[in-house]
Amino acid sequence: MDRHKTLSRIRVHASKTPDEVADARLKPVDDGNGVQMARDLEPFMGAKLRRSSSVGRDRRGDYLNVRSSPYLVKFLSKQGDKEVLFADRVLKFTESGKMKRRIFIITRYAIYFVDPETESLKRRIALDGVGKLILSELNDNFIALIVPREYDCLMATTRKTEIVDVLVEAIKRNECELPITFSNRFEYNPSSLVVKEVHFEEVEGGIRTRVLRKGGQ
Repeated sequence: MDRHKTLSRIRVHASKTPDEVADARLKPVDDGNGVQMARDLEPFMGAKLRRSSSVGRDRRGDYLNVRSSPYLVKFLSKQGDKEVLFADRVLKFTESGKMKRRIFIITRYAIYFVDPETESLKRRIALDGVGKLILSELNDNFIALIVPREYDCLMATTRKTEIVDVLVEAIKRNECELPITFSNRFEYNPSSLVVKEVHFEEVEGGIRTRVLRKGGQ
């Protein structure tokens, strides 16, 4: 049975990026403005409960000035990608459960993960290969990219809402739809042979997040 479900609303707050894989406690930043229901905002169609400060937040898209980095331009040029829709640093979960810093780029046709230390391209995912996104129902910073023909990706970012919006619009421009589901417990495949379970739980002071091998190992 598929445990992923679509919900009427979720809360999204700005949070600190987690620096542990399992049992990370993410405490939302209190800006004193409370939360409000955002109406008719893609991709959540007015169903996403957000902080009022995030509704009018300026969005730069390219937070890394990709065109000023020769090695990034080289990767994109080899693939024929010219239009950078989004670029920022994220934390990506590895198959072994570690967290690695990655440069995350969305173009009109693909997603790129680049190692900023070695300046090497770690992965390219064509946008038409992304099957869906999974987010929790809570105010954490996690996004799961489900890629059925390859393997999935779990990452943490402080710009979750902007990334989701950009991906939805980019895929729509390619005449496709990107499903988004919400669940506080779901599975993803970091490789063809490994299944991980992600558990989210609201606790005093923040969100408790656990990433385990299926079966709790």
